[in-house]
Amino acid sequence: MNIKKLILLTLVLAIITSCNSGDKGQLVGAPGKKWHPEKPYGMTLVPGGAFIMGKSDDDLAGVMDAPTKTATVRAFYMDETEISNSEYRQFVNWVRDSIIRLNLAEMADLEGKTPGNGDIGEYAYMDAEDDELNAYESYMLNTYGNEQRKINRDVDIVFRTEDYPDELYAEVMDQMYLPLEESYNGQRTWDVKKFKFQYTYMDIQKAAKDRNLKRSDVIIKEEIEVYPDTTAWIRDFAYSYNEPMHNDYFWHQAYGDYPVVGVSWKQAQAFCQWRTLNHNAYQKSKGHQPVNSYRLPSEAEWEYAARGGLQGATYPWGGPYTKNDRGCFMANFKPLRGDYAADMALYTVEVDAYDPNDFNLYNMAGNVSEWVNGSYDPASYNYSSSINPNVNDPNNSRKVVRGGSWKDVAYFLQVSSRDYEYADSARSYIGFRTVQDYMGTEVTKNAATN
Repeated sequence: MNIKKLILLTLVLAIITSCNSGDKGQLVGAPGKKWHPEKPYGMTLVPGGAFIMGKSDDDLAGVMDAPTKTATVRAFYMDETEISNSEYRQFVNWVRDSIIRLNLAEMADLEGKTPGNGDIGEYAYMDAEDDELNAYESYMLNTYGNEQRKINRDVDIVFRTEDYPDELYAEVMDQMYLPLEESYNGQRTWDVKKFKFQYTYMDIQKAAKDRNLKRSDVIIKEEIEVYPDTTAWIRDFAYSYNEPMHNDYFWHQAYGDYPVVGVSWKQAQAFCQWRTLNHNAYQKSKGHQPVNSYRLPSEAEWEYAARGGLQGATYPWGGPYTKNDRGCFMANFKPLRGDYAADMALYTVEVDAYDPNDFNLYNMAGNVSEWVNGSYDPASYNYSSSINPNVNDPNNSRKVVRGGSWKDVAYFLQVSSRDYEYADSARSYIGFRTVQDYMGTEVTKNAATN
């Protein structure tokens, strides 16, 4: 074929391709997967905007810690309530069940058991029978090994000992409980130290600051024990009888709608990772695009949301008083020099107790203090950006908590008050709520109008 025929053939193919594409040779953009915008369940949209962040000038002590500055944040979704015991138990149970299924699959694989006989083989890896694998799964397994094996989530876990299918199953389950010598009153308890959640994430801040780093240098792997530290109810208060809260608060359904406590900053971060994973697993099964990650709010986002659109307010409801016009307290805290019950609550209350602020967010003051995604530095307001300000130093283990709690005086309920706790500490008065970035930029609270 000579060069003229080749050029002619190329032109013909180009014309045919252009005609068949439907774009008439114009720049119309690459086709993308259909997007299904959705407000996450239990969240409310906080429109982006600017606000006056920090303490007012009459708080001479507080202004050194939180000087006034104008900050602007982008729109985001935020949980209307603090994460409840029931919601956090969903996370704990998922981790527990996943570990049980993994151990059952390992035992079935070790003993050569496969589905179909009504024994532990029903919990074998999904690839126990090769004909269940598609080409991609087979390639990944052969190339990358056992880490690509999938556990079987289609079969229910049997928890009643009298219903265990065989002794191998009983052996696996026995290892998930504390030893018999550590049991009492005839009850065996889960060994919660085995409830560990593993995840990886990319340290974008580190990658952006050092372009010479390889991708593998900024992929961080974490393994976190997820069960709340219920002993916080005892340790936080010396010479105080709080055993009932230690025994019942997290697991009993009577407290299902109360805020989870005894959760460290690291555990709150792990919960966010799991919530993203859980939601995106569903999105993938429906062929939908993945959702933005769930995460802890930045300190600026938290304060902006707590203000509910009120500029210069002392509390989420305005202020400067903690009582309404009927003489009722507006939040759950420690009023009147230690009369904990004066606000109708001794410890925590339900996550949707009291009236929400103007963003429909409950208990942004009181009930439990809330972890945010920021490290505590008294000077951070002076050097942080004015757009989406956030200071989170991985080398600073003092993490900011905001909002005050059921055991705090009114000062810590103010939307501008700052406090901190160490990232690996768990307290009976600290919980959290999550946020998710809003897709788009057009939602603003105080946009200029022409």
